[in-house]
Amino acid sequence: MNDLNHKRATTTSFGNVAGSYLDSDVHQSGVDLELLASWCDGANRVLDIACGAGHTAAALQKNAKTVLAADATPEMVETATEAFALPGTVADAERLPFADGSFDAVTCRIAAHHFPNPRAFVNEGARILSPGGVFAFEDNVAPEDELTDFYNRFERLRDATHGEAYSAAQWLEWFREAGFTIDEVATMRKELEYESWVERTNPDERSREKLAELVRKPEAETVYDVSIEDGTVRGFSNEKVLIRAEK
Repeated sequence: MNDLNHKRATTTSFGNVAGSYLDSDVHQSGVDLELLASWCDGANRVLDIACGAGHTAAALQKNAKTVLAADATPEMVETATEAFALPGTVADAERLPFADGSFDAVTCRIAAHHFPNPRAFVNEGARILSPGGVFAFEDNVAPEDELTDFYNRFERLRDATHGEAYSAAQWLEWFREAGFTIDEVATMRKELEYESWVERTNPDERSREKLAELVRKPEAETVYDVSIEDGTVRGFSNEKVLIRAEK
């Protein structure tokens, strides 16, 4: 699938499930959200890239003067603006429709693994930030070993629009290449309820069956710390990296 077709498939897929992301416990709260928002405290103009249902933009509103929610999926922008009464716009994370230096803070939370060209995304963030501006970034990270392929294959079964999750080291390299100084890096695991995680993207029956098979394998236990009770998969966790980078 080429980049354009991947983006079209992604916007269609997320357009169909925007409501489920609004209700997602994983997205609407957490220490990771609090930390990411705190990195932008006092900013005058913040852009939340790939805003999803708007939880990050809403958290930013508490301590930032102006927050704009942007997403490539129109239904996500509509959901965010209606739920949290904030301004929004439809925008591609890799080709942002803003002038150089338009913002003094940019955020992107748990979305970049869907982007076909992560370098372009980071470079766009650098372009639209003013000197001294902050890029507050979070995404799922893949293990830096032979389990990388398993991780991405497992994620694509649940969500066909999953592009690729990268290591924390790779993201840091791209930020530095774009001219950023890394101020702070944090990694943390986030607990997920297995069934709601699967349901949120509504995969087909074949994919559900394959997921149910793979999640019980030793590789899944190593990567996701899976918990099983009475033969039923109850939960697991995945690792995320949070990066505070300054232009």
